Amino acid sequence: MTSSSGASRRQVLAVAAAAATGPLLAGAPAEAKPKQPKTWDLTILGTSDTHGNVYNWDYYKDAEFDDSKHNDVGVAKLATLVNQIRAERRGRATLVLDAGDTIQGTPLATYYAKQEPITSTGETHPMARAMNVLKYDAVTLGNHEFNYGLPLLATWIEQLGFPALAANALNARTGKPAFLPYVIKEVRLGGHGAPKLRVGILGLTNPGVAIWDKGNVEGRLVFADMVATAAKWVPEMSRRGADLVVISAHGGDSGTSSYGPELPNENPTALIAEQVPGIDAILFGHAHNEVPEKFVTNLTTGKAVLTSEPSKWGQRLTRMDFTLTREKGCWKVVGSSATTLNTNTVVEDPAVLAAVRGQHAKTVEYVNRVVAQSSVELSAAESRYKDTPILDFINHVQTEVVTEALAGGEYAGLPVLSIAAPFSRTAVFPNGDVRIRDVAGLYVYDNTLEAVVLTGAEVRAYLEYSAKYFKTFPAGTTVDVENINDPAVPDYNYDVFSGVDYDIDIARPVGQRVTRLVLAGTDTPVAADARFVVAVNNYRRSGGGNFPGIVKTQVYNAQQEIRQLLIDWAQAKGVIDPADFFVPNWKLVREGVPVF
Repeated sequence: MTSSSGASRRQVLAVAAAAATGPLLAGAPAEAKPKQPKTWDLTILGTSDTHGNVYNWDYYKDAEFDDSKHNDVGVAKLATLVNQIRAERRGRATLVLDAGDTIQGTPLATYYAKQEPITSTGETHPMARAMNVLKYDAVTLGNHEFNYGLPLLATWIEQLGFPALAANALNARTGKPAFLPYVIKEVRLGGHGAPKLRVGILGLTNPGVAIWDKGNVEGRLVFADMVATAAKWVPEMSRRGADLVVISAHGGDSGTSSYGPELPNENPTALIAEQVPGIDAILFGHAHNEVPEKFVTNLTTGKAVLTSEPSKWGQRLTRMDFTLTREKGCWKVVGSSATTLNTNTVVEDPAVLAAVRGQHAKTVEYVNRVVAQSSVELSAAESRYKDTPILDFINHVQTEVVTEALAGGEYAGLPVLSIAAPFSRTAVFPNGDVRIRDVAGLYVYDNTLEAVVLTGAEVRAYLEYSAKYFKTFPAGTTVDVENINDPAVPDYNYDVFSGVDYDIDIARPVGQRVTRLVLAGTDTPVAADARFVVAVNNYRRSGGGNFPGIVKTQVYNAQQEIRQLLIDWAQAKGVIDPADFFVPNWKLVREGVPVF
């Protein structure tokens, strides 16, 4: 059962005031040398973007996780590293923080949000179980914390034995923080009688939530600029006694956004360090990069601010080390450094595994249920640059659902197009049994299906924008499929259409690549003023990826999860046969000659 809000509040206050105690060894100066100021040290450990990974397990492959670099994943691995460092530093202050994106990303997390939601069952979320065993000091809310709605998020926060922070997530009605903005942790730097240090921890979440989860937060929450929010709260934390200020930020450090200028910057970590005085360090996430140690100079004070990002999924643990002295009653940081530790060097922590074992087993059983038979093997390996049946499967189901929903209504006479992206390069429907994990491996996000009306001109503009995914390959040069795309554009921001036929000329400059756009199965050009219903996921329709023309009023929005629609269609048919849905309608060309 979840704890009561009163008990939860007491628990959070207790954690916020908890002290990590123990001796700190400081060498005595040599007799002949001038007396050196005494130093103490503090270690802060950081995780981010764990995305529902507890076990080192790939639910889509039903096997231990492995990749080309032999990374491991999961909170259980992180816990082992954390416990080793705590043991090594026994008696010296050690804090553990997380920078967000915790409760979404694996079938394990999805199961306890969708199949057996914790809001209905009272079950403790597996990520709460795992993180409570690890004994975090604070977690920042990431944008994916909002994927399943505010009630589930509130339930998860109640289940945590430590504070959840998001200073820039504001109540839309009052303008006040909707979550705890910060916490000040008092730690003792050594054994009994040793001095105390007050560490202020400010949490900042991503403003992109307002786009990506508009349906869950619109009218309820607004998301302020992360830089401005830091500028507001950092001096406030210092006034309230913070000796050291650390920010846990769910935003990368590139200074760019995947959306337009209508929202504050998506990845402002370096800007925060540059523009806001008084910060000692920033643990950050969101971009899924490994940044072991990066110093950013504050433009006002000239101080070097330590920053670090620990990759994704529990593959790395950030370790920040600080050396401090005390001058005239005030603490001063005289040295700081950071590194990232690889979780593939340790075994999983048995206590974390035990806490989540039953939930892990239930999820494994669920994702291994057979939903249909596939008449042939279908692979997504080439979906980025070739029209493939497995991506057409998504578009066919989306088209069918929207067409049936709009039948007999105002938009029934319009052609229905559909948009899908190659989310996964490794997804496969095997010849024979297709299981839930195979479908989930193809459609890895918890998106819902919507539809809008686009004109022919808007469809063309959308396709041109999507085509920027490809590098330019002049006619006669070799096209390397491993490096065919601009690395700045992720696979999930390359969309393909069904329902119209088109060519993309990758020898031409961006913006001039759609050389053929005709009505399906004809040579009739799509008129600029033609009208189409377009099936699209909620992420894209809300502005994710900043595609043109798509952010408009929906003509269909039944809040149906696309992954479940795919599963339902497969179960109803019993057989997945490309003959039922594969229509080759697009190709890459150069000067009219197909690339493949």
